Amino acid sequence: MTIKPLADRVVIRNVEVEETTKSGIILTGAAKEKPQMAEVVAVGPGGNVDGKEITMHVSVGQKVIYSKYAGTEVKLDDVEYIIVRQSDILAVVE
Repeated sequence: MTIKPLADRVVIRNVEVEETTKSGIILTGAAKEKPQMAEVVAVGPGGNVDGKEITMHVSVGQKVIYSKYAGTEVKLDDVEYIIVRQSDILAVVE
């Protein structure tokens, strides 16, 4: 099964964060914060959304930073995805 986003929606998957800090401290699962960096899995077509013409600026495979509480979490085939609007994506990481 695949997820095909509509309009200005983007499907992203969280990127695993490092389990140790730069100083070498190992973080437990409870101490980890939800990552805000993700990889783009699928991009909607854009088009006319709420009376405005939307052009999509992200593409599949890019790493992005998104708003902390944005999107809808979906689990498909034991993989967790987040569906967000393009406007909830803050930056592209290069």
